[in-house]
Order: sequence, then structure tokens, then C-alpha cells
Amino acid sequence: MEGTNLLITRETDYALRILRALADGEQLTSGEICQREVLPQTFVYKILKKLNRAGLVHITRGAEGGCKLSADLREVSLYDLMNIIEAKKPISSCMEEGYSCAWRQKSGSPCKVHGNLTKIQKILDEQLKSYSIYRILFEE
Repeated sequence: MEGTNLLITRETDYALRILRALADGEQLTSGEICQREVLPQTFVYKILKKLNRAGLVHITRGAEGGCKLSADLREVSLYDLMNIIEAKKPISSCMEEGYSCAWRQKSGSPCKVHGNLTKIQKILDEQLKSYSIYRILFEE
């Protein structure tokens, strides 16, 4: 499929793998995480900084530095992680703030497509919120 817009981006996928590498509580360097999870270094440090800002990992600099998990993965949902890694993306552009719907302007009535997509988005968000990172990484 050309131009496919993925709900879970590569960056969020990599964030899950980074959290898996850190889940045992061990302090690891970004290089060690890359080796364990077969991830490209260029992405890992960028993602670690986002996870650090959100309080999920703690980064220590210097010779004895590295990254360590600082959050309970049972308390962080996939929805949370997706919002940490990337700006919240609705399933359709017509749901973005400030979107100007030509059909709605022309007809002067509510758009059924927008209304139904909003319902689907709410269901999807609730499902994403119901899965903890721990559950995704370690449970069936």
C-alpha cells in the first residue's frame, strides 16, 4: 500500500522495544539498548529523550551513565506512550482542530462522516488506554 498512514509509527514501536530492554531495572547505555533490540542509534537517543521528559526513563550522563526505567509499565498505557512519542493523531484529518469542512459549509448541516469517525476514534482511544505497556510486552 503506497502512502499508508500507520496508527502505531515506527518511533512508537521502537519506544516499546526500548522499554522492553529497560524493563528488568538494569541501567543500559543507548548502545546496549540498540544491540539488544536491534534498533538504529539515530532513533534511540531521540526517543530516549522523549521518554526521559515524560518521566518514563531516567538518563544519567558521564562515564557511568546510561538509562534506567523510572516508571511502572503497568501504569502506562499504549495511548499514553503514543501521545508521548508523537502528537495525538486522529484517524481522519477532518477531526483535527481547526479543520474546515467544505461539505459542512456548503450544506449547512452536520457531517455524518465526521460524526461517525468521532465515535470510532473514541472507541479506539478507549482500547488503547486499556492496554498497559507491561501487558503488551509481557502478557499474551
